Amino acid sequence: MQENYIKLIFGLKIKQIRTTKDLSLFKLSKLTGLSKSYLNEIEKGKKYPKTDKIVLLAEAFDVPYDELVSLKLDKNLAPVAEILQSNLLQEIPLELFGIEERDLIEIISNAPMKVNAFISTLIEIGNNYNLTRESFYLASLRSFQEANDNYFPELEKAARDFLTAYWVDQEAYISNESMMEILKEEFGYTIIFEDFKDYKRKELAKIRSIFIKENKHLYINEHTDHDQKRFILAKEIGYNYLKLEERLYTYSWVLFDNFDQLLNNFYASYFAGALLLPEKDLVDDLNKLFIEEEHDLSKFLTFFGKYTESPETVYQRMTNLLPKHFNIRDLFFLRITTKKGSDNFRLTKELHLNQQQSPQANETDEHYCRRWVSLNVLKEMGEDETSNTTHRMAAQISIYPFNNNQKYYVISSATQDPFNPDYLRSVSIGLLHKQVQRKVKFLGDPAIPVKEVAVTCENCGMDNCLERVAPPKRFAKDIQSKRLNVIVNEFIKEKSGLN
Repeated sequence: MQENYIKLIFGLKIKQIRTTKDLSLFKLSKLTGLSKSYLNEIEKGKKYPKTDKIVLLAEAFDVPYDELVSLKLDKNLAPVAEILQSNLLQEIPLELFGIEERDLIEIISNAPMKVNAFISTLIEIGNNYNLTRESFYLASLRSFQEANDNYFPELEKAARDFLTAYWVDQEAYISNESMMEILKEEFGYTIIFEDFKDYKRKELAKIRSIFIKENKHLYINEHTDHDQKRFILAKEIGYNYLKLEERLYTYSWVLFDNFDQLLNNFYASYFAGALLLPEKDLVDDLNKLFIEEEHDLSKFLTFFGKYTESPETVYQRMTNLLPKHFNIRDLFFLRITTKKGSDNFRLTKELHLNQQQSPQANETDEHYCRRWVSLNVLKEMGEDETSNTTHRMAAQISIYPFNNNQKYYVISSATQDPFNPDYLRSVSIGLLHKQVQRKVKFLGDPAIPVKEVAVTCENCGMDNCLERVAPPKRFAKDIQSKRLNVIVNEFIKEKSGLN
């Protein structure tokens, strides 16, 4: 355990025993001969006394020496000790959120009982919702993105600097061949395309790439399409050009050891997006798209096709640039997967800027609203067996009547899972309507479908909803509680003679 945590636990114990015995710092100072300021620093975890001074404290408290120096706390403070001993504070880079570790430790030492109650609450919530270490770290990463409006100028600059240093033709997009050459010549890579399906374990077929650090061998699943290979190569360049040591070794990632690996994976991915879809070019094209008077999805398809990237990469890139260049900060991104012919949908990735819609069904097993365009575009693609379309788009204006009638323009793209022909996935971006209606001219087109939507069926009070797949049990429970509260208040007024 870190030395400062040992100091903190000892200080918590001293403060706890002192208050239990109803001793002031002044009185404890008189009993031990230690100064009041020194005792105060001990309790705050700033100093750890020498053996002779610990003996004085043990005698003053009338407790055994071994009990005093033990790292074990009683049940009232045990959760605080557990979180300190778990190295959780070490693994999460608090500085990313502008938090100094010593400040957090001081908060714990100043109000340990309140912190204990808070930590216990978090643990209970985590247990009830099956919160894993993975989901906790991913939530932390999303919070970091949201705190920065998902725009990182230093990574944008790094991508521009790389292109200036390594790519001669600034008017053309960097090719796969060029990226492979850079990885081989500059960073000592050996790139091997291999059929992972032929490996002894079939589960490996879902992995797109594996990097072996010891010999710098990058194995790329030969079944990945052209755009996926581009992203893998650009991401590997990001790891090396940004000098990111802690990293993940598979794509998509399987295991991680610490938060820095997830964070650096995000940095490398962001760099890859900025490299493949340069900031200036994409902003210029978005400006041209937004001045169109007519809502025409074919122009969106042309826009996507220009960059020859997967729809997800473009949608993700839009979440980087819309807040910065268009002041559109109220947006969300969703990726949803489903099996063909199934009515089960799984949310596999999400980002919400400025506290926007946050679907909860991935944690509570509730059913997403079937009025979402993100789900309907998947159903349409799955039902159309005769079409050779590899990219289907749809859009609508979604109104949330149970969330202050907030209105979003949502556009969604559905494609087939490249590693499993039986599965489909959609990626969507939603923009708060009132924030973008003056900036995006085509939003005035009456041809855009408008639908009232909810988050989940269980928390939706729409009457006679034909798309409903589960009863509104959580909504009904909430209404019942509110109704009972009104009746109780009426009873109190009647019996108190206030009517």
